[in-house]
Formats: sequence, C-alpha cells, structure tokens
Amino acid sequence: MRIVIIGAGQAAASMAARLRVRGHDGPLTVIGSEPVAPYQRPPLSKAYLLGDMGLDRLLLRNEEWWAEQEIELRLNESVNAIDKAAKLVTTDHGSLPYDALALTTGASPKRLPDAMGGALSGVHVIRSLSDVDALAPQMQAGRRMVVIGGGYIGLEAAAVGRKLGLHVTVVEAAPRILGRVAAPQTADMMRELHASHGVQILEASGIERIVGPDRVEAVALQGGRNLPADLVITGIGVLPNVSLAKEAGLHIDNGIATDDQGRSSDAAIWAAGDCASFPWQGERIRLESVGGAIDMGELVADNMLGAGRIYEPKPWFWSDQFDAKLQIAGLGTGYDHIVSRKGDGTHGGSVWYFRMGRLIAVDALNDARAYMIGKRLIEAGKSPQPDEIANAANLKVLL
Repeated sequence: MRIVIIGAGQAAASMAARLRVRGHDGPLTVIGSEPVAPYQRPPLSKAYLLGDMGLDRLLLRNEEWWAEQEIELRLNESVNAIDKAAKLVTTDHGSLPYDALALTTGASPKRLPDAMGGALSGVHVIRSLSDVDALAPQMQAGRRMVVIGGGYIGLEAAAVGRKLGLHVTVVEAAPRILGRVAAPQTADMMRELHASHGVQILEASGIERIVGPDRVEAVALQGGRNLPADLVITGIGVLPNVSLAKEAGLHIDNGIATDDQGRSSDAAIWAAGDCASFPWQGERIRLESVGGAIDMGELVADNMLGAGRIYEPKPWFWSDQFDAKLQIAGLGTGYDHIVSRKGDGTHGGSVWYFRMGRLIAVDALNDARAYMIGKRLIEAGKSPQPDEIANAANLKVLL
C-alpha cells in the first residue's frame, strides 16, 4: 500500500513514525511546502525567538532517521491538486499515486487586511520558522512593539519582547484578554503577570489601522489614540488550511471534516492535526495543540492499517510566559461554574471549570500539582464537588 502524507508538521511526523512502528513497510512519502524537515512549532515564539534554541533542537527527527525509516521526505514542494478518482496527487514537481492519503496541512495565521496596513514592512505573524527568522532581527532592545491580539500567541510574543528589552503594548479588541480560551480568573492571573514585567495591556481597544507609508510607524486605535510602533505582531487567531481539500470535493466543517476514526468524506483520504475537525461530545471541534497533532496522527496511522480505533482526545496545552508556565487540561468551553485556588508563589494558582456539576478543565499557573491532579481526574471522569476543591488543604485527597 502506497501512503502519501501532505503537510510536514507534528501530525505528519507522528503519523509517519507510527506507520513504520505498526509494520507498514510499503512506500511512504511526506510532502512539505517548507524547505526544512518537520520541526516543533511551540518553541518558535519562545526559546527560538529568544535565541535559546537552535534549528537542530527544533527538528523533530534528524535527516538520518528519515533515511533509515525509508520515508521519502519531499520538502519545498507544493501540492496543487488531488484527483480522488485516479488517486493521484499533483505537485509543482510532478504527480504521485496513492492508495491512502493523509492531509496534515495545519493552519495559517489570520492577517490584517492590506487596507488596514497589514502588508506594511514591520508587521509580523508567528507561525512558521520563516516568520520568526524574519521577526528576530527586529526584536532590538529599546524598540516599541505593539502586539495585536491578547491570546496565547500574542502574550507569549509580548513576554519575549519584554525579556529582550522592548517596550511592549498588547491591544485586545475584546473586553478582556484570553476571552475565547480562558475564564476571567485565568485572564486576571496572566494580566497581573504581564503588568509585573512592564507590559501595557489595552483591552476593549479596536484597531483602526496600522499607520505608515511603507513601514509601520504607529497603530491607530478606534477612538483616535495612536500608539507609536517600530514593529507590530498580529496574533488574532488561525484558520485551518482546507483549500486543497475543498477543491478536491471533501466535506468541510470547521476544518476538514472527519469521522471518529479520522477518515474524511472520501474513504481513501484521512486528516489529522490543526486542519481536521472531528465529532466530540455532540459537537465538531478542532484541537490546535501538539498533543492533539500527535494523538490524532498516530490514530490515523493505526486506522489506515485497519485498527478501527475511535478518537477519544484528552486535551492538554501549555504556555510559557516570562518564567511562568501555564498548564491546561481539558476543554473549558461551555462552563457554568468556576473554582479558583491560590498557588504558593506570587504569580500562581489554579482555575477549575465545571459544567453541570462535572469537572471539565483546569488551568494551572506555576502549579504543576494542581495540573497533574486535575488532568488525572478529568481523564478518569471523576468530579469532586467544587467546595472540595476550594477547601482541600492537599489536592491529593481528591484522588
């Protein structure tokens, strides 16, 4: 069986490795549009941007591993079309037949429209190695950096900017930072952390446009205020890369729609990672996370070989900002009750999310014990009473 994987990120690397481990010894090809082998993305906006991690440590596998596993890694190659009837992939280098095809095309950052100054020099996004390589030389001490978007990517970039000595302002259009992904209590902890390091956060502040003839000079806010800026980072979310799948006639619903085994609307085509949506607890979701890419990539590999496994995700995430670590277990969407606990340090604590009496998620800032216990409880389907969590002298008793 000839297997082709389109996209060369975490999901692709995990899928390819799993296929070999599970005994697939047929032709296996991974096609990536970037010129570099699959690498870790989370350190890009942190250790790599700071200069604490080189490209060699970013790579998920070294060059020798791909050769040893007899995996054809085709880099700097773009896929133009998928012919489902002929089971043929066409790229800018030719065509390739497949028996089973996997789409791990990831997601792309949303950008401000050109009319709002999104194309000006000095305006950056953070998603790929080339994005960060272009940004890093601009991160010079004393410069003024404006971050548009108060989500995790924006806050991580703000933290790196301050550590490098830039003057940093975060602008969030919503009433508060982390509005789509975390409870107000978690946002409060993160806001206090950033304020203690000198980051200015402006909430409920919409962007009118980025000002400059050719290069950014300022960010104009709705209401008339101008923020002088030497560079701008936009962290306003991502969109799944579905154009190739859509043109091939695959069903699209919040990403490339798959069933609970990772199969798309075409029986020979699968999807995994940030580009794929799947059924979960009565809705269709995507998991934009390393853990999700690894788990779903391995699941699809197993199911390509006939395992018939059902995808039952156990979501977990993390975000490093300054010297603090925020760890998240579960998905807190749709919560109706929150319990907060203080941590031991100055900036720390945990936030526990409940829906109809059931524990569904925990955010833990500099509180690894709360994270691990919360994660174990959620994955075991156990839900202590909210007052038990609030009043426990030692969280271990909850287990």
